[in-house]
Parts: sequence; structure tokens; C-alpha cells
Amino acid sequence: MPKIKSNSGAKKRFKLTGTGKVVRRKAYASHLLNCKSRKRKRNLRKSTLVDSANQHSINRMLPYL
Repeated sequence: MPKIKSNSGAKKRFKLTGTGKVVRRKAYASHLLNCKSRKRKRNLRKSTLVDSANQHSINRMLPYL
């Protein structure tokens, strides 16, 4: 049985925690920042967990992570 290829884009965007959850960066933090409040931009810097509805598809994209 051949190995499954990992999705290269997903490799760069997601990391696995010690308990097996998937961590991601938040969106809307790259440009058009002058209209967003300081508090909103500060909260966008933090990472967050992937929703449980998307967890299965991420695990399929990253079989060996």
C-alpha cells in the first residue's frame, strides 16, 4: 500500500497540539487593517482551534501529522 500524500497548503497552515486538536491562525488579519479597531487586530493575532465540524477533513489532508 503506498503512502498518502499530505496536502502542502494544509501543512503550512495547521499544527497539531499535544492532545490531538488542530490549531489554526485567524483570518482577516493581513490587509485593510486601518478600519479595524486595535482590540480586533490584537485578538486576530491569537491562534485558535479548528471547529469540530472541520476536524475530520483536516485530519484527512494531514494523515501523518
